[in-house]
Amino acid sequence: MNIFPAIDLLDGRVVRLAQGDYERVTVYHEDPVAQAHEFFDAGATWLHVVDLNAARTGQPHNAAAIAAIAAEMPQLKMQVGGGMRNLETINTMLEAGVTRTVVGSKLALDPAFAKEAVASFGADALVAGIDARDGVVAVDGWTKMSSIPAPELVGELSSIGLRHLVYTDISRDGMQTGIHPGLYTAVATAANFPVIVSGGVASLADIKAAKELGPKLIEGVIIGRAYYEGEIEIRDAVEALA
Repeated sequence: MNIFPAIDLLDGRVVRLAQGDYERVTVYHEDPVAQAHEFFDAGATWLHVVDLNAARTGQPHNAAAIAAIAAEMPQLKMQVGGGMRNLETINTMLEAGVTRTVVGSKLALDPAFAKEAVASFGADALVAGIDARDGVVAVDGWTKMSSIPAPELVGELSSIGLRHLVYTDISRDGMQTGIHPGLYTAVATAANFPVIVSGGVASLADIKAAKELGPKLIEGVIIGRAYYEGEIEIRDAVEALA
């Protein structure tokens, strides 16, 4: 299991959104590379990076910042999401040094594209990103709700060829309300492979709750606002999950 500290990028700055609302933005750092250094120094081996501009528009906006992190810290593995809607963008990110890319909206709206991406880059270069509110998939940076039931999409991932999944519980994201262990048990069971927990992590108790589910169900945990608000230290989270 791994801790994935989150760096959400909006106009080049490290921010967090409350429940995906672009009108409820808190800026935490002006320098993404410096923030990545802080995470690495605290013992993190992975980063979870989201280009929020690209998630909303489909056009890469923070690629330079992402490439700078990869160039400055090649020893820090990174999964990047936001705007991964064509093979060229995915390829650009991988060539820049990103370990794997998160396919979200495009996965929900065009599963054939995800299958093509797996064929082009391999399963370990891709992560399914499923963001759901009340069991329904959200797209375009959570600005739109689809009519796709999240359990249905999760159940299709293996047949598409995907082996990694970030499942975000939007209702809890950025709210520090705690995770829903039963939800992630159901999601991992439906996917038939371990899932990365995203949304609601508020304390070390949530990290420990995820660990108790075991590595067959949980690949790792993304930590965002709880770190930035001083509720969790990354070093403590890494040790708790080890």
